[in-house]
Amino acid sequence: MYVSRSLSLGDLSRSVFLFGPRQTGKTTLLRQQFPAARWYNLLETDVFFRLSARPRIMRDEIASSGVDRENPVIIDEIQKLPVLLDEVQLLIDRDSIPFVLTGSSARKLVRSGSNLLGGRARVRKLFPLTSAELRELGVLDLQRMLCFGTLPGIWFSSDSADDLAAYCGTYLQQEIQQEGIVRRIDAFSRFLRTAATMNTELVNFEAVASDAAVPARTVREYFEVLSDTLIAEVLEPYRRGAKRKAISTGKLYFFDVGVSNTLRGVRFVERGTEGWGKALEHFIYTELRAWLSYTRDDRPLTFWRTRHGKEVDFVVGDDLAIEVKAHPNPADRHLSGLRAIADEGPFRRRLLVYDGDAPRRITDGIEILPVNLFLQKLWAGEWSV
Repeated sequence: MYVSRSLSLGDLSRSVFLFGPRQTGKTTLLRQQFPAARWYNLLETDVFFRLSARPRIMRDEIASSGVDRENPVIIDEIQKLPVLLDEVQLLIDRDSIPFVLTGSSARKLVRSGSNLLGGRARVRKLFPLTSAELRELGVLDLQRMLCFGTLPGIWFSSDSADDLAAYCGTYLQQEIQQEGIVRRIDAFSRFLRTAATMNTELVNFEAVASDAAVPARTVREYFEVLSDTLIAEVLEPYRRGAKRKAISTGKLYFFDVGVSNTLRGVRFVERGTEGWGKALEHFIYTELRAWLSYTRDDRPLTFWRTRHGKEVDFVVGDDLAIEVKAHPNPADRHLSGLRAIADEGPFRRRLLVYDGDAPRRITDGIEILPVNLFLQKLWAGEWSV
C-alpha cells in the first residue's frame, strides 16, 4: 500500500545522510521520491564485493553514464562500506553530484573515524509511521498502535506479532552480530530484553546489570550501542527550572512501541491497565520525536522530574509541557506536575493528553486534550515555533 511520508527530500541542493532503523521505509521512500536515481545497495552481495574490492569503480560507472545533477546517486546502507565516502566527497566537490546515503546505524561511521563529508551533507532521520501518515490512509487505530507499533511492514502485516518477533531476531543478528558491535551476542540479548522492561522509566545501570547478569561498565557501553544503532535513546531531564532542583537521571525510550513490547514478551496491551498507560506515554514520545525531526524544529525534547516527585512527561524547549495520562476522566491530582512546572519557566502551553473524548480547559491555563485531538493539533502545527 502506498503511504505518503511526512519526510520530503525533494530539494537536493545538498547531499543527505538518511538514517533510520531497519524497516522504517527508507528504501521505499527514496524510490517514491527519486524514481530515476542511480542505486548502489550494499546489502546486495555482488554490489558490496565489487565496490569493496575497488571503490573507484563507482566513480568510473557514474562518469561513463554521464553526470546527472537532477537526480541523486543513492547508496543504501553506507555504514557497510565507509571507504566509499572518500569517492562521494570527490564527486560532490568535482562534479556537484547530489548523493543520498542511507544507514540503519551511524555507529560504524562515527566510531571508525570515517569521512563524514565535512558538512557537505545534511542529516535526516526516518521514523516508523506517524499518526498523521496513518490518518491519511484512514487506518488510525490506537489499540493496534499501542500493541504492535507502527513499523510499515508490521502495520500492514497479517500477523504482526510473529513478524515483530522475527524483526527483533533479525536486528540482533544483522545489526549486532554481523557488524561485530559487541563481543557476546548472548549477553547483549539478555541486556536488550532487560532494558525493554524499563522502557519509559528512569535508567538504573546497576539494576539492569544485575538482572541481565552483565557488568555495569558493559551495560553503559550497551546503552551507547542502543543510541548509535537508533534503537533507543535516554531522554535527558529538563534542567533549566527556576525554583526546584531536578533529577539528573534520564529515561529510556525505544524507537517503536511494538519493538519494546515484543522484547518484553508482551503480545497484547489491554486498555485500563498499567501497561496501557506506559504504552500510551511511549507512543506520544515517538510522535513528538518524529514531529520535531520532520518539521526541523531544533527545540530539545526532555522530561521534568524533581527530587520531591513532581513530574511532567515531556517538555519541548521552554515552550510546551505535556503530561500523558491513560485515565478516561482525569482528576485534579493528575494536574499537579503541570501546575508546578509553571513556576519553572515561560511555558506558553501546558497540556494534559488523556485517553478520552472531550477537550477541556482548566482555569489556570492547562488544556486537557483527548489523544486523537492532541495528535491532530500536533501535526497541524499548532505548537510549532
